[in-house]
Amino acid sequence: MKKRDFEKDLVRMQENLLHFAYSLTTDREEAMDLLQDTTLKALDNKEKYIDNVNFKGWVFTIMRNIFINNYRKVVRNQTVVDQTEDLYQLNLPQDSGFETPDGAYTIQEINKAIANFSDEYKIPFSMHVAGYKYNEIAEKMNLPLGTIKSRIFFARKQLQIMLKDYQ
Repeated sequence: MKKRDFEKDLVRMQENLLHFAYSLTTDREEAMDLLQDTTLKALDNKEKYIDNVNFKGWVFTIMRNIFINNYRKVVRNQTVVDQTEDLYQLNLPQDSGFETPDGAYTIQEINKAIANFSDEYKIPFSMHVAGYKYNEIAEKMNLPLGTIKSRIFFARKQLQIMLKDYQ
């Protein structure tokens, strides 16, 4: 596609892109920012566009990917990683409400419940909560992947039963 045609097609799609951005963000300002980011990224990567590929689909995919990456970045920035010695704290969003006295009590109850697990359930569950993937846990514990998944599943179920009053 010629440089001029590429830019004309991109300009013609701005309204459709804005509607799509609004459907993703549900906020006018964020939608405008997403539209700008998408337009800039498309212009920066126009040499990567292949003529026989659906142009509209290509640009919409760029927008969707930018939205997903921005969302992941926001989620990652809102997570606090526990650096305490016992490593049994759950990773919680910063605005979790656990700063309240009731919330602190709940964290204590969760930690007590986890501490009551046998090591065969406590260790894989704690590693999973700390961010390890199932296969990493299986490798470190030298156990089959299915065993790790079932132990984490059962630990989660047991925790739900033990803490049913908090749900």
